[in-house]
This record gives sequence, structure tokens and C-alpha cells, in this order.
Amino acid sequence: MLTNEAYKPINCDDYDNLELACQNNWLLSLELKNGEKLSAKAKDMVSRKNVEYLAIDLAGEQRELRLDHIASFSHPKLGTVVVSESD
Repeated sequence: MLTNEAYKPINCDDYDNLELACQNNWLLSLELKNGEKLSAKAKDMVSRKNVEYLAIDLAGEQRELRLDHIASFSHPKLGTVVVSESD
């Protein structure tokens, strides 16, 4: 996906669930809209130039995922969350 495309904020409930995952350093199963699947530890929520990111630890590698590029995420305490755009 292009990184210069317009950012589309995600639903507030989905954002709150990602914040909770970061606060607890939960290991999430993530699926991105490009089909990539990851299992990574949620570390922080980052906002830069009006774009929001989920900072993750992927086997010791630090990455930032644009929130609007995440299709779904899951954790036993959250279930599976299909990410939707904000209304």
C-alpha cells in the first residue's frame, strides 16, 4: 500500500482496543489489508503528521503499522476485531 495515500481514521472502539493491548503489552495476531499476517507485541500508539500508527515488536524488530492498513487483530481477551473506518 502506498504510504502517501490519505489517512482514514479507524473506529474509536477499535483504537481503544489497540490502546488496551499496548498498555498490557499483549501479543496480537494481526492481518494487514495487503494480506500480510503478523504475530507481534503491541507497544505504543504513535501519531505523526496526522497519521496514526501501532508500534509493535516483531521478534525484536520494531515496526510501525498505519492503523488504516490493519484489516483485523485478535487476542484472547479481545476476540477478533475487524477494523472499520471512523464514521
